[in-house]
Amino acid sequence: MRWRGGETSGRIEDRRGLGGGAIAGGGIGVGVLALIGYFVFGIDPATTTQLASQLGGVGASEQQGQMGTPKDEAGRFVDVIGTNIDKVWAQKLEGYQPPLVRIYEQGTQTGCGYGQSAMGPFYCPNDKTVYLDLNFWQEMETQLGASGADFARAYVIAHEFGHHVQTLTGTSDQVRQAQQRARGQGEANRYSVALELQADCYAGVWARNAAAVSNGQVALEPGDIEEGMKTAQAIGDDTLQRRGGGRVSPESFTHGSSAQRVEWLQRGYQSGDPASCDTFGGA
Repeated sequence: MRWRGGETSGRIEDRRGLGGGAIAGGGIGVGVLALIGYFVFGIDPATTTQLASQLGGVGASEQQGQMGTPKDEAGRFVDVIGTNIDKVWAQKLEGYQPPLVRIYEQGTQTGCGYGQSAMGPFYCPNDKTVYLDLNFWQEMETQLGASGADFARAYVIAHEFGHHVQTLTGTSDQVRQAQQRARGQGEANRYSVALELQADCYAGVWARNAAAVSNGQVALEPGDIEEGMKTAQAIGDDTLQRRGGGRVSPESFTHGSSAQRVEWLQRGYQSGDPASCDTFGGA
C-alpha cells in the first residue's frame, strides 16, 4: 500500500507511555483470544452501554496525551490513513465531522468506560473517538493469522471510522432501539452482525476512493485487497469460535462469519458507494 508522503491532520492524541495501569478490582483478567471474538475490530456502538456498565469507568485517572502527528512510523501511518478516510467521508456524507483518534498502550480511560488493549481497536460513540493500541497489529498477525500488510491495518482503522459514520447517521441508535425490542438474544445479535458488516462495507468504500481524494498519495497496490480479505477471513465469528476450540454457533455471532465479512468488504470496494452497504435487509 502506498501511504508515505500522504497528508496528515494532527488529529491524533498519543497517550502511549502514560501508563494505563490496571482496572481497580483486579481487571478483566482474560487474554486477547478470549476477548477477540467479542471485540476484534471494535466494540459496536449498539453495545457500548453494556461496556460502560461492565467497566464502570474505574481505573486510571483522566489522561491527557500529546496532540499532533506522531513522530514514529506506526503513529504517522495512523494519521495518514485517518486523514484520508476523513477526506473520503467528507465527500460521501454531508455534514461529516471527523472523529478523534487516540493511540495508547495497555489501557486508557474512554467516554465508554475503561478500555484495554485486549479488546482490540474500538470506537466509542460517547466521545466520538477511535481507540487504537498499535501493539494489536502484531497480535492480529501472530495469534489470529491475519495479514500484516499495511492495507490490512488500514482496513482495521477504516472499519472503526465506519462505526463513527454509523453514529453520525443515526444507524447506531436505530440498531440499539431495535435490539431493545428484539425477541431473544439471537435476534439482537443479528442486528449487531448487520452493524459490523456495514462497517466492513464502509471500509471497502474508503479503499475504493482513497487514491482519488489524495492524488494517488494514498493508494492500494496489487495484492492489497486480497490482504484485506485475508484479515476479514481470519476474524469472522465462525473462524474465531473454531480457533477457540468451541462449536460454531451462528446464533451467537456478533460480527459475522468469515464469508460474510469478506463479501461485504468486497462489495464496498467494488461499488465505492456507501449506498451499497445496506446490510440490514435480512436483519
